[in-house]
Formats: sequence, C-alpha cells, structure tokens
Amino acid sequence: MQQTEIYDKLTNIFRDTFDDPDLVIGPQLTADDVDGWDSLYHIRLMLSVQEAFKIKFSALEIGQLKNVGDLANLIELRST
Repeated sequence: MQQTEIYDKLTNIFRDTFDDPDLVIGPQLTADDVDGWDSLYHIRLMLSVQEAFKIKFSALEIGQLKNVGDLANLIELRST
C-alpha cells in the first residue's frame, strides 16, 4: 500500500474519530496538535486504524509511535 493511500485512509479515520471534517493530517502531526486527543481517543483511534487496515499492533508498537508519520510507516510495513 502506497503512503498516499495510507494518508487518505488515515485522514478519514482521524476526521471520524475526532468529529472534525476539516482535520488535516501530516507526518509531523501529534496528539498535542489535535483538540481532544487524550488517552481514551488514542485507544479509539488505534482500534479504528487496526480495523480499517485489517492489521494488529502490539502495545509496544503503539507506545513507540511519536507522530502520524510513524503510524503511516508502521502501517506500510505491516501491510506488505
């Protein structure tokens, strides 16, 4: 799966999760950049991502993510 496809899909997931149709995501985006992104929303986001991409992440993998770019790279790695 190409990075552009991953970001398109992630954009929809983020917009749905945070109920913000104008949310724009990019590689450097972090929880600090999104209103309401707390630990509960992080769990909801990760579950939605795993469901949408039909992959599972370990707690260690999720804990090591620093930004959306890391998430996209992990998705690409796991989707091959």
